[in-house]
Amino acid sequence: MTAAVAAIDLGATSGRVMVGQVGPDTLELRQVGRFPNGPVRTPDGLHWNLQALYAHVLDGLTSASRWDAEIRSLGIDSWAVDYALLRGDRVLGEPFHYRDERTARGVELVHAEAPFDQLYARNGLQFLPFNTLYQLAVEREAGMLDVADRALLVPDLMAWFLTGEAVAEATNASTTGLVDVTTKAWDAELMGRLGLPRGLFPDLVQPGARIGGILPHVVESTGLGRGTPVVAVGSHDTASAVVATPMVEPGGAYISCGTWGLVGVETERPVLTRSAQRANFTNEGGVDGRTRFLHNVMGLWLLSETIRTWERDGEKVDLERLLAEAAAVTDPMDVFNANDEAFMAPGDMPARISTWLAGRSLRVPTTRPEMARCIIESLAQAFADAVHDASALSGQDVHRIHITGGGSLNELLCQRTADRAAVPVLAGPVEATAIGNVLVQGRAVGAVSGSLESLRDLVARTFKPRVFTPKGQ
Repeated sequence: MTAAVAAIDLGATSGRVMVGQVGPDTLELRQVGRFPNGPVRTPDGLHWNLQALYAHVLDGLTSASRWDAEIRSLGIDSWAVDYALLRGDRVLGEPFHYRDERTARGVELVHAEAPFDQLYARNGLQFLPFNTLYQLAVEREAGMLDVADRALLVPDLMAWFLTGEAVAEATNASTTGLVDVTTKAWDAELMGRLGLPRGLFPDLVQPGARIGGILPHVVESTGLGRGTPVVAVGSHDTASAVVATPMVEPGGAYISCGTWGLVGVETERPVLTRSAQRANFTNEGGVDGRTRFLHNVMGLWLLSETIRTWERDGEKVDLERLLAEAAAVTDPMDVFNANDEAFMAPGDMPARISTWLAGRSLRVPTTRPEMARCIIESLAQAFADAVHDASALSGQDVHRIHITGGGSLNELLCQRTADRAAVPVLAGPVEATAIGNVLVQGRAVGAVSGSLESLRDLVARTFKPRVFTPKGQ
């Protein structure tokens, strides 16, 4: 038996709708819709245009129904932490973007009530200034939580648009800072300390659960079958990507590499040691109750924002050519700290990198290929360091690194990560997030069965990785 399902995969720079055919020996994907996504600045800050994104989703689902009239289910994944506030059935404005400057105030407000070491013991999350609880503290101070009666994370909001059912998918909820890392339930006591109403958050559901059937107007708009179910998947895109990372043997670390690089290992239980806290590692929910023990690295944002800066001068940058020229650079490059908050906001990335290096008496790139090579080397070093830390902190020996997502296409990055980590890199699949989305749906509708390992075996049989063997430094 094979089944057709539709994966809605929303990234921080673009979104896609994919049709997946899945069965015991079948795993095929076809992109039927792709659309841009990005921040919009208004007088009060940086926002997402979720209404436009939803319109693109409907267009993509229309294409999906035309491609295959027997779509069995839909699944939604997206970036984490961002949310919309609602009152009744009304969305109270477009969601803030996690890169908005307001988050600094939220950190002050939360840590005044619950210092970071206390938070880590409760939620197991690394410190990121844009985590949901910091954003909600700003909303509370502004009086918005006196108006709102519900908060929905981005993929849950999309599911609500499609079905009218409000839920909180567990893997994404685990990134809010408001889920108890041990019990995996909402932390009502912490919410109370922070002045966040417990009723703001809907019930948690696990990947594989049926959220609800699509509404009549969605049927009419898209041509999908009446009552087509929306199934909860690992709605944090990294949770879906890890499902499809072909770690079929022990000793594998993963890097889900796109705008961010999520670097870590999969564990059966959280790692809450003082060493893990000091290393700023996070424990996020995975599919089937697994824990994603990982560290956030800035990722390809550094390169894409650099290119955007150059292109503001009116000259289109050929990425393939730029990377080839970067690979040909022979002079040694100093590296910068890819995790420095100086690189978080949009803006002139080359100038910020140059300032960081110059301020430490390190070599500043003088050409575009040198700058690109400097970024790649800095990312590779950050990835290698994070893999080493994940291994040491979790007690798992790492013998190979799996790079999935868009970064798996960057041969220079894959090779230099292998070199700096001194272990082989296996690159691919590129579409790991959508594949993981499809696999969880496929299991929910009965087209495939078994553990995560059996799902990963299907990925490994279908998508052969490119192998990058370490070379001497």
